[in-house]
Amino acid sequence: MVDDDLPIPAEGEEPFNEYANRRLSDALPTDKDAFVGKIYEETLPPFEFGRVQTQMARQVVMGKVREAERERQYEEFKDRVGEIVNGVAKRVEYGNVIVDLGRGEGIMRRDQSIPREMFQVGDRVRAYIYDVRREAKGPQIMLSRAHGGFMAKLFAQEVPEVYDGVIEIRAVARDPGSRAKMAVVSNDSSIDPVGACVGMRGSRVQAVVAELQGEKIDIIQWNPDEATFLVNALAPAEVTKVVMDEEDERVEVVVPDEQLSLAIGRRGQNVRLASQLTGWQIDIMTESQESERRQREFAERTALFQEALDVDEVIAQLLVTEGFSTVEDVAYVETDEIAAIEGFDEDTAEEIQARARDYLDKEAAEYDARRIELGVEDALLDVEGVTLPIAVALGEGEVKTVEDLAGLVPDDIRGYYEAKNGERVREPGILESFEMSPEDAERLIMRARVLAGWVEAEPEPELLEAEEAPYDEAAAVFGEASGARV
Repeated sequence: MVDDDLPIPAEGEEPFNEYANRRLSDALPTDKDAFVGKIYEETLPPFEFGRVQTQMARQVVMGKVREAERERQYEEFKDRVGEIVNGVAKRVEYGNVIVDLGRGEGIMRRDQSIPREMFQVGDRVRAYIYDVRREAKGPQIMLSRAHGGFMAKLFAQEVPEVYDGVIEIRAVARDPGSRAKMAVVSNDSSIDPVGACVGMRGSRVQAVVAELQGEKIDIIQWNPDEATFLVNALAPAEVTKVVMDEEDERVEVVVPDEQLSLAIGRRGQNVRLASQLTGWQIDIMTESQESERRQREFAERTALFQEALDVDEVIAQLLVTEGFSTVEDVAYVETDEIAAIEGFDEDTAEEIQARARDYLDKEAAEYDARRIELGVEDALLDVEGVTLPIAVALGEGEVKTVEDLAGLVPDDIRGYYEAKNGERVREPGILESFEMSPEDAERLIMRARVLAGWVEAEPEPELLEAEEAPYDEAAAVFGEASGARV
C-alpha cells in the first residue's frame, strides 16, 4: 500500500513506510500479482481490557467532554453580561433558583430575586446576567431580578427611544419589589425623556411594573448640575435649600417642616434611594431645625471668640457674621480681610490676629504638656494628620506609639455597636469626638503603618476590613452607590 501522505521520494527511490508499506520487490516473491497500490488486510486480535481499565478510560473521556462543555458555556456567556435571558426553573433550593438557559444553567440567589416572588419547577424565568465566573466546578452564570440593570434593560425593550440611544438611563436605584428611582436624559431636545418612558396613559411604564411585581417607579430627569439633580431625586418632596460638601460627598438638604416625612419616606426609603441614585450621602433637616442649629452655632462661635480674643460680644458677632468659625481662621487669614469688616481698621485687625495667635500658642503648649504627661511619643506627631489635640486623645485611649496606632482598625477610632445582653450597645471610638469619616480613619492608620515600616508605601485608600467584592460592570454602569443617613 502506498500512503499519499508520505514524503515525495528522490528520483529513482521507492516510497516506503516501514509500518504500513512493503516494497514491491519484497512483496513479489510471495505474491506474484502484487502491484503498487495493492492493499493487504490483516485482522488483529482485540485488546484485553479489564473492568478497572475500562472505567478509567470512560472517566477520562467523560471528564474531557465535561471540561470542553464547561469551556464552551463560559465562552458563550462571558460576553453576555448585562443581557436579559429567558429560561425555565430547573430546581429550587433554599430560595435559590437554578435556571435552565438551554445551553447552560444559571443561578439566581435568594437575595437577587424580588421579595415575596416564588418560583416553582417548570416556571418561566426572565432574569438579568450580572456576572459570569470561571470556577473549578464550571462557569457560574449569576442571574438577578433585583439588579438595577434588570429594570434598565426592561425599559430598553419597552421604549424604542431608549433602545435607539436617543434617551439614556444615567442611574438606577431600587428597593426590589417596593420602589425604584430611575434618572433619564434625552439627547434630543424635542423629546421629553420622562414622558417617553411613561408612555401614553402609562402603558410603557406599566409593562415594566407588571414584570417587577408591582414595584413603583419614579422616573426623574437627570441634570448635570448636581444640586438640581439632588432636588429632582428627592421628589415628590419639596426642597428649600441644598448645602453640598464636595470633599466628603455629603449634602445637607433643608425641607419645609410638613415635608419631612415625605422626604424621608417610609423607613427612610425615599432618601435612601435618592442617595443611591446620586451617589451623595444625604442629611435631611427641617427649616426649624436648621434655624435652631444656626442660632446655636452662632452663639457657640460668639462665645468662643469672646473668650479666645478677649473682645466684647459685638466684635465677636461681627466676626461670626463675616464667616469666621474658628480661631485658626482669624489667626491665619490675610489681615486685609479682617480690616475690611465695617467698623474695623488695620490696627484693630492686627491686634485681633495677635490675640488669636497667642491663644493658639497657649493652647498648643497646654496640649503638648498634656501629651508628655500621658507618655505619647514625639514620633506619633510625624504621622500625617495627627495634631496635638488628636495626639492627646490617642494618649487618653492608651495609644502612645506609632505601632499602637498602626495596630488599630477604623472601628477603634470611630466607634462601633456591639450586642451585649441582648441589647445593641455603642462602644465609643478613641477619636469619636473628631467625627472622622471611615476613609480618613483608614488613611490615618495606613500612614502609621507606613511610618512603622509595616508596609513599603501607602496604598490607595480602601476598606481595611471589607471583603474583596468582584467588580460588577453593570453596577458601575448604572451608578449604584451607598445608602443615606437621616
